[in-house]
Amino acid sequence: MTATREPSLHQRRRPPREDELVHVPWLAALTPAERARAVADIVVTDAQAGEYVCRVGRPVTYWFGVVEGLLKMSSENAQGATMTYTGIPPGGWFGEGTVIKRETYRYNIQALRTSVVAGIPVDSFHWLLDHSIGFNRFVMNQLNERLGQFIAAREIDRMASPDVRVARSLASLFNPVLYPGVGEVLRITQQELAYLVGLSRQRVNEALNALQAAGAIRIEYGGVRVLDLAALRSSVSASGG
Repeated sequence: MTATREPSLHQRRRPPREDELVHVPWLAALTPAERARAVADIVVTDAQAGEYVCRVGRPVTYWFGVVEGLLKMSSENAQGATMTYTGIPPGGWFGEGTVIKRETYRYNIQALRTSVVAGIPVDSFHWLLDHSIGFNRFVMNQLNERLGQFIAAREIDRMASPDVRVARSLASLFNPVLYPGVGEVLRITQQELAYLVGLSRQRVNEALNALQAAGAIRIEYGGVRVLDLAALRSSVSASGG
């Protein structure tokens, strides 16, 4: 008997609901006519935990963003070891550089939990670049913030202190420009954070407790509330020095 294949992420796409469009931040930068055209082209899909949204070497077809859930951006080296670059929480749109150049992906995007992912086709993205000043400003801000994020990520990789690594990684997920849907509370488990930081869940738990004792965060059921973002961004504060 032949096994039935599950529909792919692309095959499961559907039009967005109004309550989902609220979580697409760049729509607010468009004129009414531009917004109407963009909304007509946006699709959403439900990615299951472990499912890939983008894979290395695949041609770019959409510009993607997270409506709900949590994704991770990573790649594998020649030895097969995985390097995680960042997490992508709600409100985050990613891969604009790849879309602009119409290249193949140089990284994997994978759902860490069941997530709602939105996308707009590459041609629609380029139409907005060609016609919308507001959209151009949004994308320019994204690229600028993304550059700073990856410079910070390289610094985090070289840090010996696990507490500092957890603090800085958390701070990057609370970036209000890249991830406006997060607000003051990030819905993330300690195991998910461990995947993103590259530490054990137990070590992440110790770091979170130290950050809570320092007054930088408050650990809540199913997530983390930021109390002092500046402290998270400071290695001195984060390490208790």
